[in-house]
Amino acid sequence: MEQSGNITAVVVDDQAMVRQGFAALLGAQPDITVVADAADGAEAVDRVTRLHPDVVFMDVRMPVMDGLEAARRILAAGLDPAPRIIMLTTFDLDDYVFEALRAGCSGFLLKDAPADELARAARLAVSGEALLAPTVTRRLIADAVARHPGPTARRAAGSPAARRLAELTPREREVLEQIATGRSNQEIAEVLFISEETVKTHVRRVLQKLQLRDRVQAVVFAYENGVA
Repeated sequence: MEQSGNITAVVVDDQAMVRQGFAALLGAQPDITVVADAADGAEAVDRVTRLHPDVVFMDVRMPVMDGLEAARRILAAGLDPAPRIIMLTTFDLDDYVFEALRAGCSGFLLKDAPADELARAARLAVSGEALLAPTVTRRLIADAVARHPGPTARRAAGSPAARRLAELTPREREVLEQIATGRSNQEIAEVLFISEETVKTHVRRVLQKLQLRDRVQAVVFAYENGVA
């Protein structure tokens, strides 16, 4: 379910025209308020930790501090609830995007996305209901894991991740597999022949048992642990 009420947002980009354009597009939405913007990662950390917005649109490459480092610092700051961070990116930054998702960002959006996608991204990120740009995200994660498995991939049978995975019921594992494909709750319901409400319940339990914050983290977990 999407969050009711007003969504607060911060826009971070080193180009003033991009910041102003994104802020104007978001601010035109009746349920979104842009509370600040920032020109680099250091400014972003300061504004976000002071203002506690719901969503942060974060550019990747910026002076002083890049978007990934800023996202890591924001997510490590202990804000409750933690803001949802959406990375603003292009197709040529696959590895960077994957590291951002692994660090806890809630997804990514291409910089040339239309205005309605920008607002939709904010709403989806806050609700945790669906993956942003699922087809592209899925490809990026699969490619990045294949090239750079990292220390968390191929977990040993007795590892904490493997133990959490073993706690899932067969149906919950099926739902996790479907989440990893980028499917929405409605699409999962159609594939598994169950109601959308039942899917929502399973998704909630999967995230709780795997100790994950949202669906994006579930996709990363699935790929790193051989589920997808």
